Amino acid sequence: MKKIVRRLLFYLLCVLPVVFIFPVLQVIAGCWLPVFRTPLMGIRSWEHRNDTAWKTRYNWVSLEKISPQLVQAVIASEDNRFEQHNGFDWIELDIAWNHEQRKQKRGASTITQQVAKNVFLWPQRSWLRKGLEAYYTVLIELFWSKGRIMEIYLNVVEIGKGVYGAEAAAQFYYKKPAAKLTAAEAAMLAVCLPNPLRRNPRKPTTYLLQRQKDIMNLMRKLPQPGFLNQELRTKS
Repeated sequence: MKKIVRRLLFYLLCVLPVVFIFPVLQVIAGCWLPVFRTPLMGIRSWEHRNDTAWKTRYNWVSLEKISPQLVQAVIASEDNRFEQHNGFDWIELDIAWNHEQRKQKRGASTITQQVAKNVFLWPQRSWLRKGLEAYYTVLIELFWSKGRIMEIYLNVVEIGKGVYGAEAAAQFYYKKPAAKLTAAEAAMLAVCLPNPLRRNPRKPTTYLLQRQKDIMNLMRKLPQPGFLNQELRTKS
C-alpha cells in the first residue's frame, strides 16, 4: 500500500508541474509569436478531409492592419466590458446564471475566454475544458495586453466555413483587406460570430440585418477602446 501511495505521489509531483508550467510557457510565447494554427482548424480540416472543395483560409495580420471598426464591432457584439474586466465578466456571469435557472440559455464568455479556448483548447464542452479555459484566461490576462488579446482573437476566430480571422473574412466576403472594412461590414461579420457555420454575411437574413443595426447603434455609443491607440503608438 505504501509503495502505491509513493508511486502516486511521485507521478503527481512529475505531472503537476508540467500541467501548470507548460501553459505558462505557451502564453508567454504568445506575447510575441503569431498563432500558426489552432486546434479548431485541425478539427475542421479532419472533419472535411474527404471534401475536395474544402479550403482553410487564414492570413495573420497585425492589429494596425485591421479596421478599428471591427474592433469596435466585436466588443459591441461579444464583450461590452472587454477593457474593464480581468478576463471574467462577473456581471454577465450572474445574468447567465439567472437565465440558466429559468432554463434560458445565455452565453457569458468574454473575448479573453474565447481566445483561451480557440488558441489552446478544443471546442467540445466539458468540465475539464472549462477548468483549463479558466486557467489559460488568468494567464492570458496576466501576460498579454488587451491589444494583444484582441489582435489574436481577430486573427483566429472562425467567421465562416474554413474562414478564420479578420483578413481572411474580409478578403473572402468583401474582396478587400481587413484594414478597409466599413462599420456596416464589420458589424455584419460580428453578427456571424456566434454561429459562423450557419450565418453567411453574403446572404443575411432579416434577423441578421436587424442585429447588424443593433450592433452599429451600440458601436456609436461605446467609447473608442483606449488600448487601440496605445497599441498602435507602441508599434509605430
